[in-house]
Amino acid sequence: MTFTQWFIFFIVVQVIHFLGTWKLYVKAGRKAWEAAIPIYNGIVLMQIINRPKWWIALLFIPIVNLLMFPVIWIETIRTFGFYKKLDSFLVIVTLGFYIFYVNYATDAKYNANRSLKPRSAFGEWVSSIAFAIIAATLVHTYFMQPFTIPTSSLEKSLLVGDYLFVSKFHYGARVPSTVIAAPMVHDTIPSIPVPLAGFNLNPSFVSYLKKPQLPYTRLPGLQKIKNNDIVCFNWPADSLATMWGDNSGKFTYKPVDKKTNYVKRSVGIAGDTLEMRDGYIYINGKKNELPYRAKLQFYYTFECTQPINQRSYPKFLLGKERTGVYKVLSEYWDNPKVQEAIKKNGNLTKIGQDSLYTEVAGGINPDFANRLKMINVENKININLTEEEVARLEKYPLTVSVTKINHAPDKAIFPHVEKLGWSQDNFGPIYIPKKGATVKLDLESIPFYEQIIKNYEFNDLVINGDDIFINGEKADSYTFQQDYFYLIGDNRHNSLDARYWGYVPFDHVLGKPVMIWFSWDANAPSFIAKLKSIRWNRMFTTVGGDGEPVSYRYFVFALIAIYIGWSFYKGKKKTEKK
Repeated sequence: MTFTQWFIFFIVVQVIHFLGTWKLYVKAGRKAWEAAIPIYNGIVLMQIINRPKWWIALLFIPIVNLLMFPVIWIETIRTFGFYKKLDSFLVIVTLGFYIFYVNYATDAKYNANRSLKPRSAFGEWVSSIAFAIIAATLVHTYFMQPFTIPTSSLEKSLLVGDYLFVSKFHYGARVPSTVIAAPMVHDTIPSIPVPLAGFNLNPSFVSYLKKPQLPYTRLPGLQKIKNNDIVCFNWPADSLATMWGDNSGKFTYKPVDKKTNYVKRSVGIAGDTLEMRDGYIYINGKKNELPYRAKLQFYYTFECTQPINQRSYPKFLLGKERTGVYKVLSEYWDNPKVQEAIKKNGNLTKIGQDSLYTEVAGGINPDFANRLKMINVENKININLTEEEVARLEKYPLTVSVTKINHAPDKAIFPHVEKLGWSQDNFGPIYIPKKGATVKLDLESIPFYEQIIKNYEFNDLVINGDDIFINGEKADSYTFQQDYFYLIGDNRHNSLDARYWGYVPFDHVLGKPVMIWFSWDANAPSFIAKLKSIRWNRMFTTVGGDGEPVSYRYFVFALIAIYIGWSFYKGKKKTEKK
């Protein structure tokens, strides 16, 4: 919906409000016309139901207003004597239209001095829960949102099992475009098996309605995205069905704010020219210098003087929790039943699609390994390493060589043009579009900007022979309407990122990770093992900045202890008074 359509909708709502409540306003000693003036009618209504005027502001905040409207409907009918549970139920299921019945078909009496305290313990509990959800939704949507790290694409900076606080206000909180959605969840409500027709997704109940949609709006931010910032964003590939070979024309199947959440590093910002050489980023011709905490990782082929097994594999790479290195034949690994069995038999990791050998390292049952015909590898294996680990491995007594893997050209690399010969290690230069910048359009450049023009900036694009038409007019240039960013992982050979889907539009940016509030090994085989794996040194540490992370965990623990002590003291005093 456009802003004009939303304005018309707003006026219609005001008319409905006037028709449904004007007699109640009169019974409360107000004028009938006061029910007809937008916003002012809400302020008057708050006075009538004896609730704070700032509640009106909550009615204009998407998602939060879905929770506030039922509260105000119930408060309104109770002010005029309708306290029964059936009345509350009817006003909610009729989306407030039960107030028409109260307004016209009853002799409702205004009770200006009604008690605002719930009439039962259950009512008090419901009221407390409702406002806790409203407050949490407000914070979650516009200020700070918790996220978890499910993959290793930013390994070393952010670990699998890190739980983050992501600031919405650093880059400007994005007003949700999806206005009808369940609070406190993302795109699905888990554990309700309702499949999404036409898409190969996990069965679950969609948590939102695609329509109506608000136009994109973002509140002013405190700062702009800088090179090497870690950014949380909505995965743009959720709207690029053609990237996965779907030519059905169904380009977008999720609204922007309901696309999959991702976290990557913004190595390139709007206006930069970016190039990758041997896995290293160059910005405007200069090698990108990553902050101290960022640790680049690549796959290397480790050649050992003897067959690689539990004894010969470098222990400083495996870690204490891993006890075996096996080679798995691809026909076994690709079997879904085998995959399910592997999940139940240990914490395993398949290393590298381009590996000379498929490696599984984990706490695996030897009998299980034998049944799958897992064997110890011979003397070569591909391992994901940082530069520091490479230097240490080269000094390992059993090492013959450590050779960095250089991937072959791959059409999957954006912009998916085979003749470019680009790979995930070597590509570019590529221009990152900036708002207001104009680029030349021809058959050579259009693959870089096609998705932007069509799917991110919503133009009608047609390519007819050598001619390009935008919105029906022949075009040889294009001016961008927003900034774009190039977001990739530090784990260069184990990250699905901008190298595959291209640019990330600013309207897909969610926020800036600012703190790790909890961390454990999310892949530990049991809950007890996860508890033992809690990384206490990472709790309440900062994400951004250079140098060592700053920890606030003792400060936070102290605040929690003070709060618990104060609550206990207040409870004891209250008991003594009774």
